Amino acid sequence: MKPTKPTKPSVSVIVPAYNEGEILRENLTQLCDYMKSIEKTYGWELIVVNDGSTDGTGEIAEAFARTRDNVRVLHHVANFRLGQALRSAFKETKGDYVIAMDSDMSYSPDHIEKMLQTMIETGSQIVIASPYMSGGKISNVPWFRKVLSIWANRFLSITARGKINTITGMVRAFDRRFLRALDLKAKDVDINHEIIFKAQLLGARIVEIPAHLDWGFQKSTSKNRRSSTRLLRHFFSCLGSGFMFRPIMFFIVPGLVLMLLASYTLLWVFIHTVNHYEKVSSSLVGFDARFSAAVGAAFQQSPHSFFVGSISLVLAIQLISLGILALQNKRYFEDLFHISTTLHRYQQESDD
Repeated sequence: MKPTKPTKPSVSVIVPAYNEGEILRENLTQLCDYMKSIEKTYGWELIVVNDGSTDGTGEIAEAFARTRDNVRVLHHVANFRLGQALRSAFKETKGDYVIAMDSDMSYSPDHIEKMLQTMIETGSQIVIASPYMSGGKISNVPWFRKVLSIWANRFLSITARGKINTITGMVRAFDRRFLRALDLKAKDVDINHEIIFKAQLLGARIVEIPAHLDWGFQKSTSKNRRSSTRLLRHFFSCLGSGFMFRPIMFFIVPGLVLMLLASYTLLWVFIHTVNHYEKVSSSLVGFDARFSAAVGAAFQQSPHSFFVGSISLVLAIQLISLGILALQNKRYFEDLFHISTTLHRYQQESDD
């Protein structure tokens, strides 16, 4: 009996697109040409998600798909944003591995094989193309957007477990079975943060590779990537995700800082009250009278110390209490998430 030849792994490449008609055909051609160059090693399919475009992106994608058997197009009737576009595509993938790519090719297609090789060699569930790690590179990105993105990722890197340099980036490789078990909910760019958060809860192995983020395509297109609304939405998304990763930084750490301030000022009040207690008139009889006079003298000397100390103490207690509740709720969520993920995985396996 002849041994059966092992089948080569298959890859599903996902490309969300919203009003990308000006550059879509050229970029999809470039992407498909690259996938053909590695198809001796990987079988592949390409899924384009037209996220409610109004500029003919959907028609261009459909015309492109008709010329290739392994290209499919999904359509949203309205712009549901990145999270929904990715979730729609994730459900339709058939490959062993899933690659998410930007339709503007700000990351060149050769990142695909690098991510796949890293995933196979390391046994990881997620591989991130990271321009912010050592060896990564950023080109032709406006300075304000570049600075904002760098600091957003540094902030999220501090709040997240592990040493992940790029959390906001979309260009990643996934193990499909693991990805479909995550049961994602986010509808916008915060899906990138949600994936990392939930993957870490499940103990997934997440690896980064150096990547080159290049916005040089903007020189030949009129596409505007610097929408103030989009930047503001991204800012609040990062804050919310930072709280999701580590609520202790938002409550307990500020609470401890305020507790130190309160302790310092109240210690000053205590020391000066004791000093004034020794100096008050001996005509005052009883501890209560002398102590009240000492407190009054200390208050006259520095009334702001009383206000700052008392307000800081109250706020510190409230923040620390909220932090403890947030940590407790996070643990409850993690337990429920593990249970729901197990049930979801069993359901996925039965459907497959």
